[in-house]
Amino acid sequence: MTTPITPVFVETDLDSLATNEGRVVVFVPEDGRLTIPVRRVNRLMKGAVARFVASDAFARLKPGEACDLAWPVGMMAEAVQVVRLERRFDMEACRKAGAAIGAAGAGKPVLVLAGNQRGVDDIALGATLRAYDFTDHKTDSENAAKKPGQLTFAVTRMDEVEGMDKAVSALAEGVFFTRDLINEPSNVLTTTEFAARLEALAKLGVKVKTLDEPELEKLGMRTLLSVGHGSRSPSKVVIMEWMGGEKGVAPLALVGKGVVFDAGGISLKPAGGMEDMTMDMGGAGTVAGVMKTLALRAAKANVVAIVGLVENMPDGQATRPGDVVRSMKGDSVEVINTDAEGRLVLCDVMWHVQEAYKPAGMIDLATLTGAIVIGLGHENAGVFSNDNALCNGFLKAAENEGEGAWRMPLGAAYDKKLKSRIADMKNVGGRDAGAITAAQFLQRFVKDDTPWIHLDIAGVALVKTNTTLAPKGATGWGVLALNRLVANRFEG
Repeated sequence: MTTPITPVFVETDLDSLATNEGRVVVFVPEDGRLTIPVRRVNRLMKGAVARFVASDAFARLKPGEACDLAWPVGMMAEAVQVVRLERRFDMEACRKAGAAIGAAGAGKPVLVLAGNQRGVDDIALGATLRAYDFTDHKTDSENAAKKPGQLTFAVTRMDEVEGMDKAVSALAEGVFFTRDLINEPSNVLTTTEFAARLEALAKLGVKVKTLDEPELEKLGMRTLLSVGHGSRSPSKVVIMEWMGGEKGVAPLALVGKGVVFDAGGISLKPAGGMEDMTMDMGGAGTVAGVMKTLALRAAKANVVAIVGLVENMPDGQATRPGDVVRSMKGDSVEVINTDAEGRLVLCDVMWHVQEAYKPAGMIDLATLTGAIVIGLGHENAGVFSNDNALCNGFLKAAENEGEGAWRMPLGAAYDKKLKSRIADMKNVGGRDAGAITAAQFLQRFVKDDTPWIHLDIAGVALVKTNTTLAPKGATGWGVLALNRLVANRFEG
């Protein structure tokens, strides 16, 4: 598993700057004014910082962007990184600045001359998140050398950063947990291994229970079990409880789709790109990361998470197109396409968590449809909801954390596309409005008094290019937004 850098905060010691090895980071605002620590670095470098700030190269930098001054004269550091950043607080710019630090500093000790810069926590978080590198299956020394080095922030007032290291680490560990799970190949992250990693959260105080196939049969989770009929990996449901709030207060329920590999079943996917279907457990991975963060920061909230862990494979025992299965709720579903399996997993676990916990709200996450990627690309997750207050609270939290989310419509007219000739409903409604009809399917398993959000994260869970806060691969999208939602709406 990937361990985040833990940022260290110390008082500024100007006299040691000349002998500091590795990398030194300084912040300069648009107006070019140099703070006391930056003036000391400039003096050691015989005016090189001031000359750079006066150049067109600095003028072209956008807020949060950086440039290296390599092998500075008068210092033992291998580089001084000049970051353009205003003194006023701007979360996006601060995290972008941190990301520039984290991306450039892999394998090297980094000293950040933060002084009294605002938003140091966001700078530290950005640096920590961007320094992520999934190397569990690489053996060469070059990749070993990319492991993060020490990240030290030199500040003017230590009282202003008290506890900041733990707060940043709690967020980063949750995001890294999610990224590692999503990046992990499916021959390693089987349903059994996934359950074991979730069970390890018990060490942090999370109450974890795993339901195996006989128990799922007894509960009537037939649609979930139907997805895994063609796999040698046993289907499982893992329930995680974090009860840090007042006793008796109804919890928020988080529900995650955990298809550890999706071949499409009998409705086999094309070969091109099928290797990416190791990430089809992204919803469960995000839920797991949120629970880890809540536990690490001892959130004063009641949250229960439930994830359905299955593998969707073709086999002589696999569910066939045209089969009819009956959900835990009791509705019958005609399976038109076995590659629309995520909703079959979710509907049973959604129903169970409502029956067992009577939650104050329910949020499900799933890499559910390619249609949402066509509609929103890789910039936003699709947000569907039956409750404006909960939905607006989430959208605000996502905006505050810089995680793209866009509300999509629901409506009774879309239900017509799910009508079946021989069962209560079909599991697909056709190509048009595919993400919406998938959400409409799930809504049938939401009780009338349950505020609910469905997050289709197919476009944001794993991406092919670097983002501001992550290298290409798993992003950890949603951990920060859901953590903030819990803090804003469910924490006492």
